[in-house]
Amino acid sequence: MKKLHIAISTDKIAETIADYSARLGVPPCSSVPGEYALWRTDSLNISVRQDSACGPGSLRHLGWEDPAADAFTQDTDVNGIVWERFTAQHQADEINELWPEANYQPEV
Repeated sequence: MKKLHIAISTDKIAETIADYSARLGVPPCSSVPGEYALWRTDSLNISVRQDSACGPGSLRHLGWEDPAADAFTQDTDVNGIVWERFTAQHQADEINELWPEANYQPEV
């Protein structure tokens, strides 16, 4: 089953992790102190990232975590929003490439 992916920028990563963990009812399944966090629920894949290229609270991109995806892909919709399509493992590979200390392995 596909999960909607929402990626949001923040300038308050610790506070955002606490807030979203309370809202989603679970802690992040992966986090990098001071930089990044990821939650994967039954229907949602949401990440927050300390990203100076985007204003706080800005949408970084949307997408689909899709177990049928053959590769990590992205395109841009008519509104200029980047949409990604990937498997849980593709996302884990990206996280571990950016932050090797994360050593994130998804539960699928």
